[in-house]
Amino acid sequence: MLETQSRCGLLNRSFVLVAILLVSPIAASAASVTIFGNLDPTLARATANTAFDPNTNTFTFTLTNTSPFDARITGVGFDLVNGDFTANGSSGLNGFAGGNPGSFIFGDGSLGSIPQLDGVLDFGWLTGNNFNGGSPNTGIVPAASLTFSVTGALLAGLTDEQIAEDIFVRFQRVGSDGTTSDVGRPGRELSVTAVPEPASLTLFGSGLVWASARIRRRRNELKQS
Repeated sequence: MLETQSRCGLLNRSFVLVAILLVSPIAASAASVTIFGNLDPTLARATANTAFDPNTNTFTFTLTNTSPFDARITGVGFDLVNGDFTANGSSGLNGFAGGNPGSFIFGDGSLGSIPQLDGVLDFGWLTGNNFNGGSPNTGIVPAASLTFSVTGALLAGLTDEQIAEDIFVRFQRVGSDGTTSDVGRPGRELSVTAVPEPASLTLFGSGLVWASARIRRRRNELKQS
């Protein structure tokens, strides 16, 4: 009896280990951040739902303009290393690649200054010649969303939360009269969760089926012996 219980316990522990190994290596992470204007957080707002895949060093986020009136998002950028303007010059870190969603153009060179705030952007998306400018006519209007994606070896080792909290968002046509502009940063509303990729869920299900069948077969063998 003790030998049978010992063997069953070993099988159960093996089952748990298989499940953990199948899920852990390819788990991605996700974060949701709320972005507030620096001058007036009630008139310039946005949310970003983000995901980071450490296997490919790819960071993806969907930016939604939640501002009132007709405020437009005309630029998006990331400053991964705060206070690095002197060390890296006006272009910040380089070596990133990204797509051009909507009317936004990706760049990781010199993107211009960040109005109202210190720092230099490492990469970003513009609708004009620089982050300070931009085209309100082609920006993200209130209640609209746009998905951005960037890949770079320098993202390795960072968490989704660390990347997400380094976002800068440029707003124009802010306020009821549309005469103000602003720059937004993430506020205190930031949450991060681990999100298994579809492949890991499939492997996890397969592992459960395999381990369960193995345990049942072994138990039957022990009963018959």
